Amino acid sequence: MKKDKTADVSHSTRLDKWLWAARFYKTRAIAKQMIDGGKVFYNGQRPKSGKNVNIGDTIKVRQGYEEKEVVVVALADKRRDATFAQTLYQETEDSVELRTRNAIARKQGILLSPAADGKPDKKQRRQIRQFKERI
Repeated sequence: MKKDKTADVSHSTRLDKWLWAARFYKTRAIAKQMIDGGKVFYNGQRPKSGKNVNIGDTIKVRQGYEEKEVVVVALADKRRDATFAQTLYQETEDSVELRTRNAIARKQGILLSPAADGKPDKKQRRQIRQFKERI
């Protein structure tokens, strides 16, 4: 008897297992830490790591500067290759648009505020001190 290589037929999976299987986080322990730390929202609420995930639910995941909002399409509690992991969720159009706008804003922010060439000299430090004391 061969096993079918599709998503599990079960009706629900733990949130930390699903995030790990969908390759949002490298380990289940990290997924649990992120859920407990408030980086993951399940249907607009802060969940516990043992929360059951169902098909059609929305999950908002924050990773560094990026924030993704995905809809659960399939369930899995075993980690497999990345192409399979991408079939478990569908990212919303609003999320994709927001991420691209934020990426452009970060790039422009770096270009508009270049770093100083060196430390301020004695005269510049006095001017900075005078400016701060005026306020």
